[in-house]
Amino acid sequence: MRKAAAARRQPDDDIIQPFLLESSGIRGNLVRLGPVVHEILTRHAYPAPVAGLLSDLLVLDAMLAGLIKRAGIFSLQTKGDGAVGTMIADMTSSGDLRGYAAFNAERLAAIAAGRAGVPALLGTGYLAFTADPGPPAERYQGIVELTGETLAECLQHYFRQSEQVNSGLIVATGQIGGAWRAAGLVLQRLPEDSPAVGQPMDEDAWRRAMILQASCTRAELIGPDVPPNDLLYRLFHEEGVRVFRRRTVKAGCRCSRRRLEQTLRALPRHEVEDLRVDGEVVVTCEFCNRTYRFDTAALARIYAS
Repeated sequence: MRKAAAARRQPDDDIIQPFLLESSGIRGNLVRLGPVVHEILTRHAYPAPVAGLLSDLLVLDAMLAGLIKRAGIFSLQTKGDGAVGTMIADMTSSGDLRGYAAFNAERLAAIAAGRAGVPALLGTGYLAFTADPGPPAERYQGIVELTGETLAECLQHYFRQSEQVNSGLIVATGQIGGAWRAAGLVLQRLPEDSPAVGQPMDEDAWRRAMILQASCTRAELIGPDVPPNDLLYRLFHEEGVRVFRRRTVKAGCRCSRRRLEQTLRALPRHEVEDLRVDGEVVVTCEFCNRTYRFDTAALARIYAS
């Protein structure tokens, strides 16, 4: 009986748990990442400040991707003039999540200890998010300046100024027992004409939801001890919280030898030949850190086809 019950129990890590506050029509997502975020971060030798910032981006990407109903790819990208020049996280509608960060080690070492926020690490730049459903549909992109101490604050600034959508975001990331974990909780106020609302929501309902969200502790959000649905009930049971089917998240990269062969074939052969090192063209995926090697025979086959 115990084994059967355990088998039926939903996983509590690497999930997106959608929910609705029935009394006010506020929708939300609770995201909790365990092995997935640890696998993505440990594929590269990221210093702790970079790994922490990238884990923030990964959980934010999963949180917002979970709000989109259409198939496709949702990505978040930062570009700045700081020590961390570029970060990218993207997730497919099937739950494949990946990400990477490019940084300057010398500039990073010069940053004072404990300064791990957006201004110190990213500097001046922008945060862009893209929803790409694939052809024939057009992709949607939004861009906001890096305004805020955290990436969550930058996104809230965008929703407030550009989309005029009330949103509340909290994120927690870090290591527990040597393993990286990340979690986030997002609330969004639906338009009053949405079928899920049914009646206009007063400002008191939104303020109450924000207060309840803020009562969530870091240990509850990021830790493995409180199951996601227990946490949602603890926070919002008086609001009539209703949960929906969970989505699972997995570490997945879309690189492949076939795709790289197509890329090389599209380049002039003399440019590819200039990339040889010790007789081989070596390509390393920035996301998963997997290395692909193309020797003379492999390149001949590519161009012969």
